[in-house]
Amino acid sequence: MYSVYQHWDPLKVCIVGRSYSPGFYSFIKDSHVRQIFERIAEETEEDFRKLVLLLEKFAVKVLRPELTDNSELYMMNNRRIAPPPMLPRDCSIMLGNKFYFRTSPNIVYPNSWQESEVPIATDNHTWGKVLDHIRRTNLVYNVGLPGLHPANSSTITRIGKDIYVGTWSPGDLQENRIKNLNKSYPEYRWQHVDTGGHSDGVFCPVKPGLIVSLRDVPTYAETFPGWEVVYLPNQSWDLVKPFLELKKKNQGKWWVPGAELNDQFTTYVESWLDHWVGYVEESVFDVNMLVIDEKNVVCNNYNKPVFDAFERHGITPHIINFRHRYFWDSGLHCITSDVSRDGTMQDYFPERTI
Repeated sequence: MYSVYQHWDPLKVCIVGRSYSPGFYSFIKDSHVRQIFERIAEETEEDFRKLVLLLEKFAVKVLRPELTDNSELYMMNNRRIAPPPMLPRDCSIMLGNKFYFRTSPNIVYPNSWQESEVPIATDNHTWGKVLDHIRRTNLVYNVGLPGLHPANSSTITRIGKDIYVGTWSPGDLQENRIKNLNKSYPEYRWQHVDTGGHSDGVFCPVKPGLIVSLRDVPTYAETFPGWEVVYLPNQSWDLVKPFLELKKKNQGKWWVPGAELNDQFTTYVESWLDHWVGYVEESVFDVNMLVIDEKNVVCNNYNKPVFDAFERHGITPHIINFRHRYFWDSGLHCITSDVSRDGTMQDYFPERTI
């Protein structure tokens, strides 16, 4: 049976996302804009493949969703094209030996659930083979974790008996939510880390005793007492704010057939390739990392304070530059979902109650 208790235990089975292929964008009439998307698609899959090959060198079994080039299959009711299944972390999580999977990012589930098979008849062309593989050994729950934001595994951090839940805005400590989680899942100790956004975009516990973080989160001293925290101020999302402001003006337009004729949209995609890709390749370190085991971690590029800490802790970094991570809003942790790791539940803070 597959299970995950600590995200630094040796990785054995992992989902890696997939984006649309260059041929998918044949519906874009503007040849200039279409070529930009074809290039993004080609380079995105190149980087996916580099990650897959690295994981396979560590004997990790890689599962991937499937796609076709028929854009009509991915057309939603509002005539927008559904985003590709690039972020398995946002729709799935293995918590202990229970695998939770939401069949659609647009479905809102109640805060209750039943043990059941996932109904995948309408989604078989994308996730069918992945879910069939997992169901050979594990029950699959057809909901997200009750009481949590749907992006389950991007908002929680599994540290053995302790499960840390990131806040969605600074200071958003919903104590009732934590109480309910501790009641529903008494085998764990649930608590907040005030990250003010996706936890995996703010901090990464790389191994017992070491955290890499974008900012000084006040609760680290309480939630991870005695652990070294390497801070990286003004990195990652902070460095690309001008691009993100431009992106906000065009949010979702690239998924609407015909929007490529919009001048704002064209400016946006041209700005990405002409300036931002090269900038983030060279200058931005992302804490959204994938830990293979306590001695190996996958990161997007070099950062001296981080690599010095890795050396102190006997960790080897493996650089996979996911070039279009800010275009897709997804780092190396987001585009993966760990399905199985060796190891059993550990208690790193046995003196703690709840």
